[in-house]
Amino acid sequence: MSQYFEVHPDNPQVRLLKQAANLLAKGGVLAVPTDSSYALVCHLDDKAAADRLRRIRGVDDKHHLTLLCRDLSELASYARVDNRQYRLLKLGTPGAYTFILEASKEVPRRVSHPSRKTIGLRVPAHTALQELLVVHGGPLLATTLIPPGETEALNDPQDIRERFEHDLAGVIDAGACALEPTTVVDLTPMDKGEDPVVMREGAGPLAAIGLA
Repeated sequence: MSQYFEVHPDNPQVRLLKQAANLLAKGGVLAVPTDSSYALVCHLDDKAAADRLRRIRGVDDKHHLTLLCRDLSELASYARVDNRQYRLLKLGTPGAYTFILEASKEVPRRVSHPSRKTIGLRVPAHTALQELLVVHGGPLLATTLIPPGETEALNDPQDIRERFEHDLAGVIDAGACALEPTTVVDLTPMDKGEDPVVMREGAGPLAAIGLA
């Protein structure tokens, strides 16, 4: 049965987040709150955990996974970012945006897109998740918590626990999240002097990053 951590959304108990981070270090997959919906996360360097995350979500290796980073400088170490891309990233971090970029060699090849060698990257604006990233000491591999065969993300931690208690090592309950997914922007066309491509319009307003 998964462990359940009730934390304050604005002043999360570090002691509980350390216990959750310990589950990640042991290869566990957690359900965590974000500034869009709940997400599944695991340790970036744990192949078995990444495989389990994909199985729970019901996706294959062609589905873009996302790295949740503490800040823009950490994000830039896991992706190849030029000056134009960096300026756009700066407008959207932290926030409800996922950016598709070419993965750097710091990203294990097994978690980047198999043909494009790209990865989703995001700096979330959620206090409890930010604190978890600090305690964990690095980025987390993530995907939106949408059950297989469904189209809507989950945002009720109690429901998540009941439905996935045998699959997850833990659930961090910081209250309900919004149900709107992140805005996804592919920045790789900028490598060739082209405009970024909006792949999904979600919680992050396009006007805020100059793409309205």
